Amino acid sequence: MVCLGNICRSPLAEGILKEKIKNNNLDAMVESCGFEAFHVGDQPDKRAIEIASLNKIDIRNQRARLFKPSFFDFYDKIYVMDENNYKMVSSKIRSKEDLGKVDFIMNVLDSKSNTPVADPYFGGKENFRQTWEMLDRATDKIIDLIKKDSL
Repeated sequence: MVCLGNICRSPLAEGILKEKIKNNNLDAMVESCGFEAFHVGDQPDKRAIEIASLNKIDIRNQRARLFKPSFFDFYDKIYVMDENNYKMVSSKIRSKEDLGKVDFIMNVLDSKSNTPVADPYFGGKENFRQTWEMLDRATDKIIDLIKKDSL
């Protein structure tokens, strides 16, 4: 899961999907990262922690980290939150195979829509709730895809 600072959207997506993987007894791994070095080592935004906690998911132990091209070697899919994230990840590809792993997270619900998950950082609790709802729907579909071995 990739967003800009790795403190709002991608840690929420990681936390939600990890919980669903655990609840479905699936053998899968999910992590998150970003491209903005300013937050490296920081916990997720307190509002992200709060909305996750309200939904019985604890993301407090996550720490922001930067995207690395080597992630293409370790992950089957690299989900981005918006067009800017897509461009940044795509700028690090080494092959067509790498590019084939990159997609907008919301495309799991509406193929090729490239619907962005808006960054809630400059918004309030309502923005974080909307982000949560989008990521919750998308991760439900990702769980279905994992179960069908269709990723």
